[in-house]
Amino acid sequence: MGTILIKGGTIVNEGNRYRSDIYIKDGILTSVNEIFIEDPPADEVIDAAGLIILPGIIDDQVHFRQPGLENKGTIESESRAAVAGGITSFMEMPNTSPPTTCNKTWREKMTMAANKAWCNYSFYLGATNENIEELVTADKRYTCGIKVFMGASTGNLLVDDEQALENIFEKVTLPIAVHSEDEQTIRENIARFRAESEQGLPEWHPQIRSREACIRSTKRALDYANRLQGHLHLLHISTAEEVELIRNAKSKEVPVTAEVCVHHLWFSDQDYREKGNLIKWNPAVKSPVDREALWNGLVDGTLDIVATDHAPHELDSKRESYFMAPSGGPMVEHSLLAMLEMAKDGRCSIEQVVDWMAHKPAKLFRIHNRGFIRKGYHADLVIVNPQDPWKVNGNETHYLVKWSPLDGTTFHNRICSTIVNGRVVYNHGVFNTDMKSPMPLIFNR
Repeated sequence: MGTILIKGGTIVNEGNRYRSDIYIKDGILTSVNEIFIEDPPADEVIDAAGLIILPGIIDDQVHFRQPGLENKGTIESESRAAVAGGITSFMEMPNTSPPTTCNKTWREKMTMAANKAWCNYSFYLGATNENIEELVTADKRYTCGIKVFMGASTGNLLVDDEQALENIFEKVTLPIAVHSEDEQTIRENIARFRAESEQGLPEWHPQIRSREACIRSTKRALDYANRLQGHLHLLHISTAEEVELIRNAKSKEVPVTAEVCVHHLWFSDQDYREKGNLIKWNPAVKSPVDREALWNGLVDGTLDIVATDHAPHELDSKRESYFMAPSGGPMVEHSLLAMLEMAKDGRCSIEQVVDWMAHKPAKLFRIHNRGFIRKGYHADLVIVNPQDPWKVNGNETHYLVKWSPLDGTTFHNRICSTIVNGRVVYNHGVFNTDMKSPMPLIFNR
């Protein structure tokens, strides 16, 4: 695999910021905390003067759409966009076609990723009302977690049977990643709003996928975790009330961790009028008060991880009327840059961004030797120019669907290079196919 010397960059890692050279040999970080007086021999030398070097981003929630939904995205296309955004590892969700609800389909995805992905990978196994035996026999070394939809989803992925949920939280030892919205509340809201209009308005979304639906479901999930002691990992938290519920649960040592997504930190319900269905996600983007509570929850440690819930749809489908348009949008190419932009605006520090997007996912999921810039760890790095303004153009993105909800946004940071397992897979806009070296994530369990 050869050697790489990165010269003169500023490393941001484990709460510190310092100038250092980095030496990589055979995909492993062998020197990360010194300035070489005499440079060691290297197959490639990267001049990082004036640039910042971060550990590669780990995204714990993406939907890459393969198999069955390749018109929206593939493992190849979306992981390619991910490395352009500084993501070096992803964990992909089970709501594909067919859904990943048995270990056989999970293994098929793993094989597909080994041949197609641009970065490191793992896949969730999806829960149903009937597949507890599949869940308890999942490969703990390579399966990132179990996904439970407690709100509507595709196929048979809605878990609404009380005994099934009891079994999952009692018997499953992997992280139980929950989409937490109450299905009955949502159905009642849809019926009420459809009575007003069969077309609907995007501004209705936070009233239909309402805060009450989120709160009711999250209370229920926290109760399971408290009684049965399964590791509950709450995905894409969107309300102030849920932040307080999680804060209280953590104070009582309930085994819960939580994620917030970039779009819930960036947008608010004031943006529906301009963006429409382009910011239609489940759970819905809610009020500025909720957004502020999410930020406060991140800063005080109530919320653990920042991720994307990357879920591409074709642009024509997002232009349909509200009730017809699907929920979800592409984000992996711009998630790190959006967080760095908010750091520039004073919402947080770059050190905190690194903690939420690299360190915490590695620690929470117990990922082996990734998520940090440490000697002996895999060389997953992203090199960023902090002073190179540019504007997002949806047509020029690397997503298969060629659009972005951040279209027209000016970022002041730019991704220069992404290194995965010691190989420069993305460099100043160029993808190096010969350098693709994806590896499955290994979990220390």
